[in-house]
Amino acid sequence: MDVYLLDWANLLLRWLHVLTAIAWIGASLHFVLLDNSLYKPGDPDLLKKGVDGEAWAVHGGGFYHSNKYLVAPPNLPDKLHWSFWESYATWLSGFALLCVLYFVNAASFLVDPRVFDWSPSAAIAGSVAYLVLGWVVYDLICRIVGRRPDGSVGSDLKVGLLVFAYTCTAAWIACQLFAGRAAFLLTGAMLATVMSANVLMVIIPGQRKVVAALRAGQPVDPQHGRRGKQRSVHNTYFTLPVLVAMLSNHYPMLTQHPQRALLLVLLMLAGALIRMFFVLRHKAPPRWEIAAAAVLLLGGVAMLARPEPPPAAPAGSVPTPAGFAQVQAVVTQRCVPCHNAQLASKGVQLHEPQRIRDQAQAIHQQVVLLRAMPLNNATGLSEGERLLIDRWASAGFPGP
Repeated sequence: MDVYLLDWANLLLRWLHVLTAIAWIGASLHFVLLDNSLYKPGDPDLLKKGVDGEAWAVHGGGFYHSNKYLVAPPNLPDKLHWSFWESYATWLSGFALLCVLYFVNAASFLVDPRVFDWSPSAAIAGSVAYLVLGWVVYDLICRIVGRRPDGSVGSDLKVGLLVFAYTCTAAWIACQLFAGRAAFLLTGAMLATVMSANVLMVIIPGQRKVVAALRAGQPVDPQHGRRGKQRSVHNTYFTLPVLVAMLSNHYPMLTQHPQRALLLVLLMLAGALIRMFFVLRHKAPPRWEIAAAAVLLLGGVAMLARPEPPPAAPAGSVPTPAGFAQVQAVVTQRCVPCHNAQLASKGVQLHEPQRIRDQAQAIHQQVVLLRAMPLNNATGLSEGERLLIDRWASAGFPGP
């Protein structure tokens, strides 16, 4: 596909993915807030109807009264709102974006020979297997370890610890197989796949069985509700780890770090703690120690990821300004393979002197400040060459 069309597909799919993710996460946050804000009703009429919890809220100039029934109202209405399309649309748009951006450009985005040297097709197959295996392992943990001796669903600590251990292992495996950015993205996508599969495979089917039994006047199996609640709680705590994994892949200071798997795990753990803080604060006074632990984790990541300072120049020496000819030689060797008249990645061409001058600020930003280019350092740009471009910027980007 033409590079320009791929960029448009990337933009539109990314936009759709963000919109649907906002809708899904927003609905999740709303229902968690609602569940944790309910109190026992005092109105005898509500109790007679089977209302187990109620909440009053004010918003937009109006008052809202929410009721939660322990099982269902005596007369189940025909019209029910089902929250699932947000989940499916988020996953489908995200997978489409993964295909357009990472699978189409697998040789550049998925494969880093310095990490693991395999073919693009093998890396694509490995990516899909990684997503599927994440759901399979998670589901087995919930069904086997998360089941009480009597067969009922339990939400014990063992499930959480095993899911956390598997997430750490999966993050480490991803960082051993895939390019830095892809490893972060795929780990987030794996957890997002678990979240969406929870909705598709457990939560919604269980709710449909409950509704069908109620409409038929048959006894309701309480396991459907308990299992759905367990997976819904898991989804709640996955939310922020998924988001930080997806966002942090844009920062080479993290994705190119030798200990990137550890940094990713710590970031996701901080996200889970932040989510825990907001969940608990709906029920009780704020647990500031949890928020403090998350802040300390983030500070620790920032310290671990801090780049080494460049070697100091000898005392009394003055750095030699970089000439344009030196910079052009570096750009031609390291940047032009992806930014030329035939292959203008992101619409950028650097094969002519004037084009280098036009993109001078962007070159300095991407190569020196963000260290995002070359992607995965595929062309082997050295630290000395980055310093050369930095000296060129300090001299005011002199031209030929």
